[in-house]
Amino acid sequence: MVGAPDVVKPSEKVEDQSPHVSGSPIFTISDDIGCSGSTYNMASINSSGDLKSPGDPPDKKITEADAEKQPLSGKKEERWWNTLMQVAVPFFIAGCGTIGAGLVLGTVKDWDVFINVSAIFVLVPSLSGLKGNLDMCLASRLSTQANLGNMDSTKEVISMVVGNISLVQVQAIVAATVVSMFAIVINTIADGTVNGNYILLIIASAVFTATTTCFVLDFVMVLVIYASHKFKVNPDNVATPLAASIGDIVSNSVLAVTAQYMYEQIQVSLWQPIVLMCVYYCMLPMWIFVVWRNRYTKKVLTTGWTPVISALFISGIGGIVLDQAVDQYPGYEVFQPIVNGIGGNLVCVQSSRLATHLHQTAIPGVLPENTRIVEWPWKTWFFGTPAAKVARMLLILAVFGQSIFMVVADFVYQGLVTIQVAFGVTYLLCSLLQVMVLLYLAYVFIHLMWKKKKDPDNAAIPYLTALGDLLGSVFLGLAFFILSMFGMQYGNNVQ
Repeated sequence: MVGAPDVVKPSEKVEDQSPHVSGSPIFTISDDIGCSGSTYNMASINSSGDLKSPGDPPDKKITEADAEKQPLSGKKEERWWNTLMQVAVPFFIAGCGTIGAGLVLGTVKDWDVFINVSAIFVLVPSLSGLKGNLDMCLASRLSTQANLGNMDSTKEVISMVVGNISLVQVQAIVAATVVSMFAIVINTIADGTVNGNYILLIIASAVFTATTTCFVLDFVMVLVIYASHKFKVNPDNVATPLAASIGDIVSNSVLAVTAQYMYEQIQVSLWQPIVLMCVYYCMLPMWIFVVWRNRYTKKVLTTGWTPVISALFISGIGGIVLDQAVDQYPGYEVFQPIVNGIGGNLVCVQSSRLATHLHQTAIPGVLPENTRIVEWPWKTWFFGTPAAKVARMLLILAVFGQSIFMVVADFVYQGLVTIQVAFGVTYLLCSLLQVMVLLYLAYVFIHLMWKKKKDPDNAAIPYLTALGDLLGSVFLGLAFFILSMFGMQYGNNVQ
C-alpha cells in the first residue's frame, strides 16, 4: 500500500485489536500528540495512503461511512467572505479591549505601587501574555475538538470543560509564581536592594490576577466555542480573538487594583498577602488531581510546561522594555497593549486554523502532501500555500484595524485627535511588520511541531503570543525612538 512506510515506523508500537469494525482491522499507533496511542481503522486511510488524525481523545474511531462522507480536509472549505466576517467582528471587539487595556495602563502608571515597585511594570506584559497563552491554548484545543466532532455529546463536553479549566488553573498558579520570581530578580537588580514586603506583594498580586482572570474568562470562552459549534460557525475564527477581547483590560485592571490594595495593606500588616498565597497553593493539589483523572488533559499536565514557562520569560523581556520606555516616551504605555494584543490575536487565529487543518488531514509526524516546514515568506503571506488566503485577510485587517484603533486611542487619551502623519505611518509600519513576522513564524512553528509529534494547540500559541509581546514592544520602542530623533514624537503638538 502506497505511503504505508511513512505511517508506521519501527519505533512505534502497532497492535492488531479485535473485534474488527465493518470488516476492517483496527490499529493503535503510539504518538506524542496529547495521548499514548491513537486508534485508526482501515477506513481512515485516504487515497494517498495517509491516515487521518482522530485528534483528541485518542479512542475516536472513523467508520467507513463517515470516511466516505468527509473530504480530505475533514469539512467543506469556507468561503473567503465567511472567513473574513467571522474573523473581523471579534477582531474589532478585541481591538476595543486592547484600547481599554492601554488606557487603563496610562491611568494607573502614576499610582503609588507603580511608582515605588517597578517590578509591577514587568508583570504587566507577562501576566497579559500568560492569560493570553493559557486562554488561547484552551480556545485552540476546544476549537479543534469541536471541528473534529467531539462536542456533540453533553457528557463529553462537560468532561472536556472541567478538565481544561482545571488545567488552566494549575498552569496559572505555577506560571504566575515563576514570572513573579523573574520580576523580583529584575526589581532587585534595578534597585540594588531586596524588600521582603514587596516580594509578598508581587507574588500575591500575580497569582490572584492570573487565576481569577483565567477562571472567569475561560467560562466565557467555553460558551463562545459551544455556541459557535451549535450555530455552524468555525470556532477557530472567533474563539481566540474573543478570548482576548476583554482579557487584556481585565488583566491590567485586576493587577493594578490588587497590587495597589496589597501595597496599602503591607504598610500595616502582612497577613493578607500571606493568607491569599496559602489559599491558592493549598488548592493546587486539588486542581492537579482533577486534571490527572481527566483523559483530555492528563497528557498536557506533564508535557505542556516548556512552552508556557519559556513564553513567560520572553514576555518578561518585553516587560523590561515597557519599564524603560514608559518614562522616556509619553504615550508609549497607551499604544503598547494595542500593538501587542492585535498582533497576538491575529496570529492565534492563523495558528489555530493551521493546527485544526493538520488534525483533520494528517497523522502526527507526517505533513500533508506538498507541504514543507520552511517556506518562502511571501508564499505564506500572499500566494503559494493554503494558509496564504487567510494570511492576506489578516494583514489587511491589521492595517485597517490598527489605523482605527490608533485614532480612537489617541482621541480618548488626549481628548482630541493629535496623530501626526509621521507618527501614524511609523506606527502602522511597525505593527504590520510585527504581524508579518508572526504569521511566518506561525507557519514554521506549527508544521515543525507537527513533524516532531508535538500538539500545536498546546505548544505553538504560547511562543507566538510571547514573541508578539516582545516584537511589538521592541518595534514600537524603535518607532518612538526614531520619531524623537526628528522631534516628531507622539503628543509633541499638544498644548
